[in-house]
Amino acid sequence: MASSTTTTAATTPWVLSIQSHVAFGHVGNAAAVFTLQRQGVEVINIHTVQFSNHTGYGVVKGQIFSAEHIRDVLQGIKDRGALGRCQAILSGYLGDATIGQAVLDAVAEVRELNPDADYLCDPVMGDVGRGIYVQPAIPDVMREQVLPAASIITPNRFEFELLTQQEVTSLDDAIEQARALIARLPKLRCVVITSLDSADIPADQLYTIAVTADQAWYVASPKLPVDPLPTGLGDTFSAVMLGRLVQGDDLPEALSHAVSTLSALLSRTENGQRDLPLIAAQDMIVSPAPRYSAVAI
Repeated sequence: MASSTTTTAATTPWVLSIQSHVAFGHVGNAAAVFTLQRQGVEVINIHTVQFSNHTGYGVVKGQIFSAEHIRDVLQGIKDRGALGRCQAILSGYLGDATIGQAVLDAVAEVRELNPDADYLCDPVMGDVGRGIYVQPAIPDVMREQVLPAASIITPNRFEFELLTQQEVTSLDDAIEQARALIARLPKLRCVVITSLDSADIPADQLYTIAVTADQAWYVASPKLPVDPLPTGLGDTFSAVMLGRLVQGDDLPEALSHAVSTLSALLSRTENGQRDLPLIAAQDMIVSPAPRYSAVAI
């Protein structure tokens, strides 16, 4: 397992991150880029939007970028010969349904140069309590266009149910549905479901599960009394997990590290705080405490 304190220039992994950006707050690339860099990962970041702040702070100013803009930036990066360095691609909030194809173009460009590159898709669409908070066309774009290209997906329970169009009733049910998705999509190797709770999961805990075609693990973490939950949890989780994977962690280790980091950051978040304390508690990105282990199912 590579360490962020021992990584050299020759072995530094690179990730292409395509998602939203805010000038104030920690969501999208404004969360993922620092989180990856703090783990010793170089990041090429393309923004799908440039907003003043996230909606947790109220009125938002700024704009959603066009697919043409994203392709133009991608071409400039390609012209510099930088895309071939990327071992993985990370995507999150798209902003507009037309951006989905631009993201897929980026994935194809990287894989043409590096066929082994993984694509981690965080299918940002909504959450329990808030419902769907993206454009109405986004779920179909995720389901029909983006998912078939992904190696790993990291939906929360609400988003997973949107993708499968089925309700999750138990831990076994979630695993079965995840494996059905993997069987149907040849490139998809792993489904990670966050914020999973059901009648068979202890009421004071949340499970995060990772499912492959023939293995599964869960990490149990305590439900913390933070109200309201800050924005950017999924963005940070996906960045931590991908950061660990590109540095050589196996799947259960990466899952354990990502859940432990989120729990540690949340435990240091005060009620009413709209963002995770990524800067003040940045050591938790590298060495989270306490550590919650991945358990084989």
